[in-house]
Amino acid sequence: MAELTIAQIWRYPVKSLGGERLDEVEITDTGLHGDRGWGLLHVASGKILTARRRPELLFASAKLVDGRPEIILPDGSVAGDDAALSAWLGEPIELRRAGADTSGTFESPTDAEHEDAAPWVSWSGPTGSFHDSTKSRVSMVSTTSLGEWDIRRFRTNLVLDGSGEDDLVGSNVRIGSSATLVMNKPIDRCVMITRPQPGLERDLDVLRTINAERGSNLSVGGNVLASGTIRLGDAVTAQPA
Repeated sequence: MAELTIAQIWRYPVKSLGGERLDEVEITDTGLHGDRGWGLLHVASGKILTARRRPELLFASAKLVDGRPEIILPDGSVAGDDAALSAWLGEPIELRRAGADTSGTFESPTDAEHEDAAPWVSWSGPTGSFHDSTKSRVSMVSTTSLGEWDIRRFRTNLVLDGSGEDDLVGSNVRIGSSATLVMNKPIDRCVMITRPQPGLERDLDVLRTINAERGSNLSVGGNVLASGTIRLGDAVTAQPA
């Protein structure tokens, strides 16, 4: 396998909102520090909102400021409280921090081509963060696999210079000098990657191509075995069993 190094680091403090690009970050047992640490609770349903159900979430963004997310709405204003979030989305919304004993309930249409008529499925994510999967707290994709696609469509944490990230699944991976992950799975893709967001149009062909050429998967995900700080340029290497 060719050497892989970190070319980009992305953190998404609030589930389904745009995120922030970093030069370095600590990896903890829940993933990148602050990543998916908060979500927008739909009060009526009790579910954490995602852009599968509310595509307009992709037009807002968040960054961590003094340990809390600062949410920038599509009009450029900062949402200072739940009232501002509720006014933006037109119904009661609360910003919630993921707790050690709580998990998000998420949902997705079963047919991206006809999502309005398709049934939706729901599932629970891990505790401690609002990631989609209990098997993936940190995700990565290579520049080779990403090609010309914009990384913002996929919300992957690490973009790696090189190729061959799919071969990491099933192994332990060291990042830099101390952080270690167990790579559990390829990440299957859903309708969310087709959604429009700032500078990107709606594009169903992205998902069609991934379904046809990559078995519905792009990026690989894993959980944290050892914490540590990672930086741009760090090597990503499989460890011997």
